[in-house]
Amino acid sequence: MSLLEHPEAQTLLADAIVTPDQVRGCQDRLTDFLQRYLPRFYRVEQRTHATLVIRGLLSGLQRKTCEPIAVEAGVHRKPVQIFVGAGKWDDEAVMAELRGHVRETLGDPAAILVLDPSAFPKSGTESCGVARQWCGRLGKQDNCQLGVFLIYAAPGGYAPLDRRLYLPKDWAADPARREKCHVPEGVEFQESWRIGVDLLERCRRDLPHAWVGGDDELGRPAQFRGWLRRHGERYVLDVPCNTNIRDLECRRPPRRRAGRGRKREVRFCRADVWAARQPDSRWTRMTVSDGERGPLRVDAMTVRVRTKQERRIGPEERLLVTRTVEAKPQTHYSLSNAKPDEPLSELVRVRFTRHRIEETFGAGKSETGLGHYEVRSWVGWHHHMTLSLLALWFLILERLGMGGENPGSDGVAGAGDLHPTAAFAGAEPRADRGAGQSSVAAEGDGADLQVAQGHWDIPAASFTIGHELNSCHAV
Repeated sequence: MSLLEHPEAQTLLADAIVTPDQVRGCQDRLTDFLQRYLPRFYRVEQRTHATLVIRGLLSGLQRKTCEPIAVEAGVHRKPVQIFVGAGKWDDEAVMAELRGHVRETLGDPAAILVLDPSAFPKSGTESCGVARQWCGRLGKQDNCQLGVFLIYAAPGGYAPLDRRLYLPKDWAADPARREKCHVPEGVEFQESWRIGVDLLERCRRDLPHAWVGGDDELGRPAQFRGWLRRHGERYVLDVPCNTNIRDLECRRPPRRRAGRGRKREVRFCRADVWAARQPDSRWTRMTVSDGERGPLRVDAMTVRVRTKQERRIGPEERLLVTRTVEAKPQTHYSLSNAKPDEPLSELVRVRFTRHRIEETFGAGKSETGLGHYEVRSWVGWHHHMTLSLLALWFLILERLGMGGENPGSDGVAGAGDLHPTAAFAGAEPRADRGAGQSSVAAEGDGADLQVAQGHWDIPAASFTIGHELNSCHAV
C-alpha cells in the first residue's frame, strides 16, 4: 500500500477537495461578506478599490502588492497604490466593524485575547518604524518593522482583532522622518506592552473572554501584568527563563538563632534553575492537542511565586513551566494570576492555545499577503494590514462555513488522562533576548504550515477557494 492509499491520507485528501459548486459560490459569498464593510469606505471609488484589493489578496498571485493586483485586474496601478498608501479612508472604522463581526460569530466567555508581536523584514531604511530589532523570521536582530497584533481565540475558532505599528524611540523623536512618513502628531513612542494595553482597551469590554495571553515580550514587563490585575483580567504570559522567582511553597530556612530575629525568606533564583531542581514526581504529563504528527504531549508543573521587580518584590503569582515531549524538547516559562485552585490543565490549555495562533499568522503571511506591501507611511502600513486581516477573516469564515473541525476541540486532555511523567530530564536554560526584543515564538513567518485536519485552523480547501478567486472574479 502506497502512502497516498493509506486510509488517513485518503481522509485528508478528501477534506482538501473543493467542488466546482463551492468555487462558483465563493465569488457570491465574498460579495455578500463585503457588503458589511464597504459602507465604511466613504467614496464609490474607495469601495471599488477595496473590493479589488481584497480579491487580489485572496488570489493566487505570488506577490500580492498593489501593482500585480492592479495588472491582474486590468486597471491602472496608480489609483490602487494611492488608495492603500495614502487613501483618506478610516481603517479604524473597518477594524471596529470586523471586531463586531467576530463577536457575533465567535463570541464566547471561554475565549482568550492574545497579543502577538510580529516582525516584517525590510531591506531599506525609509519605511515607517524600520530599525534593527529582533526578527523572529530571521532568528536574529535585523532591519525590520514590528507590529503588535491582537487575536481572538475562542472554542469556535480564531480571528484577528487589531494591529498597531511599533515606532522606535529614534523614529518618534525625529520630526523629519515623522513628516516624511506621515506619522500622526498624537503618536508617541510606546513600549510593546503599552501598545498592547491600547489594543485591549478597544475591545475587552465588548468581547467576552476569560483570559489574556502573550509571549515574553508582553510577560516580561511587570507593569503590564500589574495593569491586567488592576483591571480584573486573568492572564497566562510567557516570561524569560532568567526571571527571578521566590518559591512560596518551599519551606523557609531556619533562623540563625532559634526563636530570635526576623524569619528568613527563601532566596530568589532563576526560573530555569528552580525547574531543574524539581524531582520527577513534581511534573505531570498531559496531551495538549492531536495533529497529523500525533499527540502533542507536554510535561507541566506550577508553583506559587513572587518575582523580583527591579527594587521591589511583586505580588503572588503562579509560575507555569511546560516542556514539550519530542526529539528536540522546548521548555517554556509563564506567569499567571490564576487562583491556586485553578487546574493545571487549564493553564496549560491557555498557554498552548496562544502558541497555536502563530499558525493563523502563517496563513495571513502566506495566503492573504500580510507581509506583501511596499508602502512606507504610517497610514499605508495600517491600511494594508486592515485589508489583509479582512481577507484572512473571510477565509476563516469560509472554513467555518464548510463545516470544518472545531479548532477548539483540541484542548488539554481531561484529568483522567493525566499521569506523572517518568524520568524527566532537568530543564535546560535557553538563551534570552535583550529587553525590548520580541519573542521568536511570536513569529508566524518561520512556522511549518500544516494544513492537515485537526492541526491547521484554516484548511487547504479554504486556500484553494481563495486562489480560485483570481480567475472567477470580474472587477
